[in-house]
Parts: sequence; C-alpha cells; structure tokens
Amino acid sequence: MIIRQEKVSDHKEVFNVIQTAFRSAAFTNHREQFLVERLRESDAFIPELSLVAEVDSGIVGHILLTKIGIDDGTEVFPSLALAPVSVLPSFQRKGIGSSLILHSHVRARELGYQSIVLLGHAEYYPRFGYERSDTYAIDLPFEAPKENCMVLRLVKEGLDGVSGMVVYPKAFND
Repeated sequence: MIIRQEKVSDHKEVFNVIQTAFRSAAFTNHREQFLVERLRESDAFIPELSLVAEVDSGIVGHILLTKIGIDDGTEVFPSLALAPVSVLPSFQRKGIGSSLILHSHVRARELGYQSIVLLGHAEYYPRFGYERSDTYAIDLPFEAPKENCMVLRLVKEGLDGVSGMVVYPKAFND
C-alpha cells in the first residue's frame, strides 16, 4: 500500500471510492463524495491533506483534512476537520483507514497544525488519541451525541487555551 497526496487526475476515482465506501453506512446522508468536491473548491482545502491509499495502482481509500476555526467569542483558533475517511468495503478492516488517519496526522503536524476536530464513531477514533470535545469546552454547531464529537491535539499544547464553537466552512453546509 502507498499513501500519497491526491492529484487532480484522481478526482473521479476518489469520488467513486467515497460513494462506494458510504453506500451502506449508517448515520450518513450518502453525499460525502459531493462534500469532498465542494471542499476542494473552497478556501478551506489544503491539497497536502487530501490523501489517497493505493493498492496495485488503484485507489482504495481517501482521507481529507480541511481548515476550520474554533471561535471563543473574541478569537478564532485555527484547526482542522477530518471528514471524511473512506475505504472501499473490500479493503476495510485491513488497516488502510488507520494508516490514512495516522499519515494525515503526521502531514498536518508537519504543516504546523495543532488540532483536529471530527464527528465520528466513539469506539473507533479514541485509539488514535481523539478525546471528547466537551472535555475542552469545544462544541460543534449542530446536535450530535457528545461521545461522537471529538478532538485531537496534534502537539502537546495544541488545545491549550482553546475553547468555543467550531466554525465550519460554508462548503460543509451546502
């Protein structure tokens, strides 16, 4: 398996991977592939944090981290959103999603980012260091079970003095 930065020529194949990965998933609107398309066109997009996993020259997984903010009412702290991570069903439970997540953390840290926010499975993401966001008084701007709202400190001091409401780019809401 190779993990690399997504290229423009990968977009159609990535669209299909995301669509297929979420086809039978619960708790989804099955439109994640369109979210990725909108995010690529937004100011929140960071090309270095749109990664694909390849097996035998075919894309089998994708992950995207995009810019967000955490607004405490006086200051907006920069952060990242992890959404989505996608792996073709026939390649799931083989460590590809884990590899994409861990690789994205390394790349984000290298680019100077300090934290990541996500809405995800409460049993899955803590193994990568994610904690409940309410531990840091960080709220998501929609109703969701608290155990599914999570944050990760990419560096030890990554959430020091940070609290408030997550501000997603407009592309998340279209």
